[in-house]
Amino acid sequence: MQFSAKVSDISKQRSACAIISADAKNRLSSSGAALDKATGEIIGKVLKRGDLGSKLGSTLTLNLVEGPAERVLLVRSDEGVLSQADFRKLAKASANVAKGFKDATSYLTELEVADADSAWQAQQLVLAAGLAAYKFTRCLSDAKGNPLAKFTVHAPDSKQLKAVQRGVDIGAAQALGSNVARELGNLPGNICNPTYLAAEARTLAKKHATLTTTVLDDKKMASLGMGAFLSVAKGSDEPPALIAMHYQGGKSKGGKATDKPVVLVGKGITFDSGGISIKPGLQMDEMKFDMCGAASVFGVMHALLELQPAINVVGLVAAAENMPSGRASKPGDIVTSMSGKTIEILNTDAEGRLVLCDTLTYAAKFKPSIVIDVATLTGACVIALGNHATGLYANDDELAKELLAAGERTGDRAWHMPLWDEYQSSLDSNFADLQNIGGREAGSVTAACFLSRFAEDYTWAHLDIAGSAWNSGANKGATGRPVPLLMEYLLGK
Repeated sequence: MQFSAKVSDISKQRSACAIISADAKNRLSSSGAALDKATGEIIGKVLKRGDLGSKLGSTLTLNLVEGPAERVLLVRSDEGVLSQADFRKLAKASANVAKGFKDATSYLTELEVADADSAWQAQQLVLAAGLAAYKFTRCLSDAKGNPLAKFTVHAPDSKQLKAVQRGVDIGAAQALGSNVARELGNLPGNICNPTYLAAEARTLAKKHATLTTTVLDDKKMASLGMGAFLSVAKGSDEPPALIAMHYQGGKSKGGKATDKPVVLVGKGITFDSGGISIKPGLQMDEMKFDMCGAASVFGVMHALLELQPAINVVGLVAAAENMPSGRASKPGDIVTSMSGKTIEILNTDAEGRLVLCDTLTYAAKFKPSIVIDVATLTGACVIALGNHATGLYANDDELAKELLAAGERTGDRAWHMPLWDEYQSSLDSNFADLQNIGGREAGSVTAACFLSRFAEDYTWAHLDIAGSAWNSGANKGATGRPVPLLMEYLLGK
């Protein structure tokens, strides 16, 4: 899909769809007024008739007989300055209609948005368009993707064109990364397994000079003492993989990065049956989404390769399948992690923290500036926050503030949860250094506390995306979150 910025005269700009706004009093933006004049005031007459709904984000498509645009898409705005949240509603509403046309030009950058410039507006418009255009077709025998192939954002004037184009580029990269994550998340477990993810990472590295990939197999993990990680994988016939993708855009010397990297760690349980602590059958198909943390790391790597920022990032993917078998871990088993800490496994369905704890220990070898893990970790986080916000935990308040701010700027929001010492005692075990679950209370918090035991040597944050990573019901599918949040954070480094 092609995205671009252009200072365009709407009365001359050819497009399958020109997107303009009308406020609560039916007043058009400047480009909308110009188009109305060029088409004999057809748009104004339709507005006076009341065909466009009064609710913010209502849309109406008009087929034009005259003028360079084949049709105009009217979007209901509001009077005065819009909030950023309201502007994102307009961006999403217009994109959901525009995806049905071969190309579109948006003039919504003419709206005034609180604490935002036209570059930010362009970023939001392109992100919305890119997300709307995605459609999963790989496993459908007769399916076509959405036709939208070109999306242009109007720059208010030539002085702003460069900044608007930068906003377009960032939004396009965020959309690309989100859609990569969605595609991997939506693939079924019989296709997208640890071996598949490892192959995808190797292929990506072959295409890009700034990326290298290494993959640790079960033998290498065993030699490193990753007993927690391997305890999850041993119940499955699918071999595990610890995938490391190194994006090197920052300073280097002799081919080695000198800038300390940000390390992203993604939970990649490609199917989670729960193991011996088997899950209920209802909606178990959605456990293919238990690798959405890993998918988001892949998405970020794709977005970084698209933008080529001057930073160093390592993406670690802890990939395994959690299945019940005669070899599977049993409740009460005790394993030794790479850190040397012993863990009593009370629930084999609390497996994500077991693959993550060894991967967090492994992350220290990269001498990171920051480590952020991303995981569909707990159902308790869904109960606490629903699907609107990602649960955010951190051992550093400044890091937490930066991630929260990145989420606010993109609309990919998170909420700062407590990581207090008072919760740690729930992980005490009579038989090992710690157990892999606490009690019924504060399940998302105690899961984060577990991970914190393995992230004591560096600045760390944990994103619990169990509620935000996918949708259920009629719109079932991966969302691509938190790729926009992570990219916004990384680009601010």
